[in-house]
Amino acid sequence: MPHPPLTPAAFDALDDTEAASVVGVWAAITHWVDAVVAGRPYGSADALAARADALARLWTPADLDTALAHHPRIGERPRGEGAEADASRAEQSAMRTAADDTTAAIAAGNAAYERRFGRVFLIRAAGRTPDEMLGELTRRLALDDEAERTEALDQLRQIALLRLRSAVADAPASAL
Repeated sequence: MPHPPLTPAAFDALDDTEAASVVGVWAAITHWVDAVVAGRPYGSADALAARADALARLWTPADLDTALAHHPRIGERPRGEGAEADASRAEQSAMRTAADDTTAAIAAGNAAYERRFGRVFLIRAAGRTPDEMLGELTRRLALDDEAERTEALDQLRQIALLRLRSAVADAPASAL
């Protein structure tokens, strides 16, 4: 069961190890995690997200490879326990209702993508239907290596920011 989000003040008050374990769920890129943690205090979810976003825009292809070691294929059940597996399960929840032919097409597309680009297809699944994910997979298979690398890095950034927003949120005005 997901935990309620931390307030920015609670996130800012965590010790470095605890904060790094929270941030590492968003994207398992050590230097990024360290820089986000070192930037505290943020004081607001928007300030935290702005800093995390700015740092994520500096990610390299090597960072993408590192992070992909922690992402399941679209359509496959995330393995393991813990916050990262829980986040992947929630993000891919739409796949549970996918038609069999869509699931099969995504599996075939995943295999083609891995042959073409040598890595797992990464997409921000949250908010997308299985058919939309299949359409994006098909579109991205036609990209050249550099364009696809740029696209995959942007998808990773979007995933990290969505995870951040679900983990740290300003307290509602009524709670103040």
